[in-house]
Amino acid sequence: MEVFFLILLNVVLPVFLLIAAGVLLHRKFKFDMSTLSKLNTYFLMPSVGFVNIYQNNVGGETLVHIIGFLVIQCTCLMIISAAISKTAKFDKGLSSTFKNSIVLNNAGNFGLPVSQLVFQHNPLGASIQIVVMIFQNLLTYTYGLFNSVSVDQRGFKALKEFLKNPVIYAFLLGLILNSYHVKIPSFIWTPIHNTSNAFLAVALVTLGAQSAYIKISRFSLPLFLSLFGRLILSPLIAMFIITTLNLDGTTAQALFIASSFPTSRNSALFALEYGNYPEYAAQVVLMSTILSMITVTTVVYLSTILF
Repeated sequence: MEVFFLILLNVVLPVFLLIAAGVLLHRKFKFDMSTLSKLNTYFLMPSVGFVNIYQNNVGGETLVHIIGFLVIQCTCLMIISAAISKTAKFDKGLSSTFKNSIVLNNAGNFGLPVSQLVFQHNPLGASIQIVVMIFQNLLTYTYGLFNSVSVDQRGFKALKEFLKNPVIYAFLLGLILNSYHVKIPSFIWTPIHNTSNAFLAVALVTLGAQSAYIKISRFSLPLFLSLFGRLILSPLIAMFIITTLNLDGTTAQALFIASSFPTSRNSALFALEYGNYPEYAAQVVLMSTILSMITVTTVVYLSTILF
């Protein structure tokens, strides 16, 4: 139990203090959310992705294990969320948002900072989270977007949005330079590394600002099911897959922790853009982020015991 509270105090609480700072600052100064979003997506995330991959080796058998796990887990979540939606008789719009709320998680603004704190002395863990984040980006702009625009025929838009994401190219560049042991000059490496160090604080302040004005009007059945699916069911499925695939060590820990992250803010953005119950989608993002203080702490604690 002492370890549990140490994780809560040293890993999860610092995350939520920065999120709270984002809430307070945005309420007082009214940040330009578009600028913050672009700063994270086009500058900070690519830098932290490049640094982590360049400094570490995530290849060969480890990469196969990671991709295999993610494909199996996300397929399970897609099938289960679709089955729950059908059983609960959600209409098409609600079903779309519900499925996205369970399958898509916040691997970037929330997951990457948490992983950096958990694995601050083990860079492989943070590198695995970079792979998870890229996989989630791909999933978001394929499954997530297709799910949201299922009434329209906009398939090429998903591919276009995915290819615009610079994290992909930063990952590939870091992988190539790492593979060929290319030495980066210090005058280039220093600003890249400093930018990478800035990511954690700015990403969490941005997440707080995004949550500053979301309100929970009622605790509905879809909201409960979304929270259960994302925060409870997803880690349980992950544990089963990890055991079945005989994964262990840092790989098992990182993937187990990655399965517990709250709902992606993109699910709320898609719901808003296409009119699929945007208020409910925003509530899921807010509540899953708040409750993850308990669930993510528990999963991190269990990962130290199980793996």
